[in-house]
This record gives sequence, structure tokens and C-alpha cells, in this order.
Amino acid sequence: MNSKVIQLQTAPAPQQFRDVPPVLLTDATLLARKNKLLERMREERFDALVIYADKEHGGNFEYLTGFIPRFEEGLLVLDKSGHATSILGNENLKMAQYSRLPVTLKHCPLFSLPNQPMDNEKPLAQLFNETGLSTMSKIGLVGWKMFTAAHTDNAKLFDLPWFIVEAVKNSTHADLVNAAHLFIRSDKGVRTVNNANEIAHYEYGANLASNCMLTALDAVTPGIRETELGALLAAEGQYQTVVTIAAAGPRFAKANLYPTYKPVEHGQPLSMTTGFKGGLSSRTGFVIADESELPENQQDYLARVAKPYFGAVASWLENVQIGMAGGELYSLIDSVLPKETYGWHLNPGHLSADEEWMSSPVYPASNEALKSGMILQIDIIPSVPGYTGVSAEESVALADAALQQAIAADYPDLWARIEARRSYIRDVLKIAISDDVIPLSNSVGYLRPFMLAKDKALVCSVE
Repeated sequence: MNSKVIQLQTAPAPQQFRDVPPVLLTDATLLARKNKLLERMREERFDALVIYADKEHGGNFEYLTGFIPRFEEGLLVLDKSGHATSILGNENLKMAQYSRLPVTLKHCPLFSLPNQPMDNEKPLAQLFNETGLSTMSKIGLVGWKMFTAAHTDNAKLFDLPWFIVEAVKNSTHADLVNAAHLFIRSDKGVRTVNNANEIAHYEYGANLASNCMLTALDAVTPGIRETELGALLAAEGQYQTVVTIAAAGPRFAKANLYPTYKPVEHGQPLSMTTGFKGGLSSRTGFVIADESELPENQQDYLARVAKPYFGAVASWLENVQIGMAGGELYSLIDSVLPKETYGWHLNPGHLSADEEWMSSPVYPASNEALKSGMILQIDIIPSVPGYTGVSAEESVALADAALQQAIAADYPDLWARIEARRSYIRDVLKIAISDDVIPLSNSVGYLRPFMLAKDKALVCSVE
């Protein structure tokens, strides 16, 4: 691997693409999703799946139906024949008619908000009996976790509410198995690989998040309130997949997670994060314009934290490729940014889609291969004692020649954005981004550690 020289120098900011409309998923995509899942069910001999959803954990349900039950809970029961039953609370009954997957509707007022009418209540076990669970041999319960801890019977751990699990048990003698892996495990899950339509669908959110971040970075100035920055991190009325971060100085005072009226002060650290379906953008740095303004105890911040981190992001972008084992990518980052020195401990890259973190093939000794169609978030989080953190999290996808050609043919405007982003990364940031990587956000690789130096960014060169 070539040795990189990293400099903070004058560099134009990335282009922002505005007025990019959302791309809806096609009927063909939704049918393909259902058929992929039915094939996986047949391979593992599942008679049915019971798929749980609430506002925070609705991705697997939404993958098939196109919606989440918002402030209620919901279930989708899919049997191996392809027949689907939707069990919904009071305020989502109307959504069954709009489901992208045709469903038989059953009403469960227990899923409704406290003190709402409990009319037409049937025991939940009876509803399950009516769907045919009592005649089945193997049923998968799908929450949102696979439970990958060692020395644990992960297949028998369920993250659905107990009253639902108990009702399933009371309705059938079938073997119950945690089946979240059918959706989200990178070597088996149907949701981990996306077609051209899905890439276009999710790029909307990645583009939006990066526009918000670039706009907020340009707005950083002493005296601006955290809430003013937070407002810039929201856009187009879209649902945000993470809690908005606009935090100046010490974080979590009185356990608060949200932007306040606190004004940003010169010399403070500042963290900002926003995310929408398909993409997240995050930045951390100092509210200063020059290295001479760093705190006395962090005068070497650039050399100690920011530049090594940027080098790791560059190495990630240059070396990631289709077919690579997740463990190989993990080892790469550990070699260029040793975790013992830089304090990171999570996965340096994970899958995303409707939620910000779906799962990750990137962990020690992982043999799970990176595949064309995966959407990945570059998520390396250094934590060096005594130093402010640094962050440039963004979203990319992996795409082989066939997928790239499909995107270019079906979504030429999207392909033009991808090519412009690649050119910026290669020509301005001097990162030799892998040919397998298609940037979904505008600010991939762009790091402005001194937020008042709006014309400067970290840039690579090779010795």
C-alpha cells in the first residue's frame, strides 16, 4: 500500500445536487423482493414468517408492504405459498388497502395506543390460528436483530414483544426460530443487495443528507444556535433515521440528546449528524479557522487524530471491492488506523437501507463477502483520550459492471451525479476510489476539520 501524505489545503467543496425527486419502488421490484424471500424460506424449510414492525423497527415489514405502522405495532404473516396477512391496530387499518404486497387484513386493537377503543377484540392467538399457524411445523419470528453473540442459542432469542411471542406459542406447536437473518444477514439476507431501482430510491436520502450537512457546515459561525444548525439538518419533510446531532462543546449535559439554544462558541468542538433513508452524513471538528487556534492540550490534533482518520477513510474507499471478505476490510482499517491506538471498537462499515444500521459483514475474521448492490456506510469512530473526535461518515454502494450499466440506462441523471462525485473524489481529494464504489452522497471523503476554514479540506497525495 502506498504511503499517503495528507494535507489541509485549499479545496472547493463538493457540488450539491438540489431538486432531486424521490424515486418510488416499482411493482416489479416489490414482486422481486417477495419472490427472493419465498425462495429463502423454501431453502430453510420455513412454513411461515411472522414479521414485526413498529416505528423504530419497521424495515423488514416495510421491505414487503411499503409502509410502517408508525406509532402502532404491526405484524405481517407470510406463508410459503406467498399468501400474506397483515395484523394492524386501529389507526393503520386503512393502510392495508395500500400495501404493496396484497394482504388479508386482521384487526388487533392491542396494537393501538393506550386507552383507545378495544372493539372487535379477538385474542391474538386466535388471529394466528386463523392464518393457519396451528398447522405448521417451522415458523420464523422476525424482529430486527439476529443476536450474534457467541455461546448463545441465537435462533431461540426473539426481540418481538413478549405478548406477541406468547400468542404465537399458544397458537401452534411449530418450532419457532429467529428468522431475521433471512432479511439482514449479509451472506443470506434478501435486503442486503439492491437493484438499480432500489439504489435510485435510496440515493435520494443520501443526497439529501449530504446537502444538509454541506449547508450546515457553511452556516457554522460563532453565535449561531445549535437549533439553527439542527434546522438545516432537516429537509423536505423527510423522516430522519437518526436523532439529529448539532452539539457544540461538551455533549449530553443533563442527559440531553437534542439541539438546544446554546450558541456555538469559537474554539469549541462541534458535532453534526443527519440521516434519511439510504444515507447518513456526520461531521465532527473544531469551530476554528487555523491550527494555531487549537486548544493548548490538542495542538497536534491534525497529526494525532484528523489526518490518520482521513487516511483510513481514503484507504477504505480505495481498497473496498466486490468479493472482498468483511474480515479483510476490518483488518485493513486496523492496519492503517490501529484500534489499540485510535480507540475505535465498532464495525468500520455497515449496511444501511430504510434504517441507518441494518447489519454489518465487517467484523473480525468475517468470511461474509461484500456484494454488488450493497449500500454501505463508512463508519469509523476514533476515540483518542484527551482529543476531540473526528467524523466524515457517508454512504456509498458497491456495483459491478452490470449494475452500473443498469443504473446508467434506467437513471441517467443519477448516473451523472455518481460520475460527478467520483470525479471530485479522484481529482480534488486525490483519493483513488475503487471502480466498484458508487458514491451515493455528495460529500464522500470530504473532511473540513476546522469548520471556520470553509475553503480548506484534507487532501491526499502519494509519496
